[in-house]
Amino acid sequence: MKIILRSRRAIIALTIACLMLPQALWAQNAVDEDPNALIMVGDLVVARPIGVVMTVGGVAVWLVSLPFTLLAGNASEAAGALMGGPAEATFMRCLGCRNTGYTGKDTAQNEKNKEVEEEHPEVVSVFP
Repeated sequence: MKIILRSRRAIIALTIACLMLPQALWAQNAVDEDPNALIMVGDLVVARPIGVVMTVGGVAVWLVSLPFTLLAGNASEAAGALMGGPAEATFMRCLGCRNTGYTGKDTAQNEKNKEVEEEHPEVVSVFP
């Protein structure tokens, strides 16, 4: 009986301690969207080929499961999970970045270059 009482007290104390911890301890670190060259090379050599393999594997699994998902009426959900997720992580993020989606950095730089070219047409910049 004493063991049960002690274990209950320990569980209650642990629960209270966990609830009192600040949420900042559990929060994820800020994602670095300005990767260095080593991270870019690692992403290009390791992560992107794995992503391509996962996308192709997802296509194969989706094709095998297609008759069943069509009967169930959720083929698009299966396609999004098996093909769309890996494809988006592989092809729709900057080299070395963790978040998917286009950042627009290239677009902003291209607009800046166009403005400079319009102001000074004699200067042609190859690199930003």
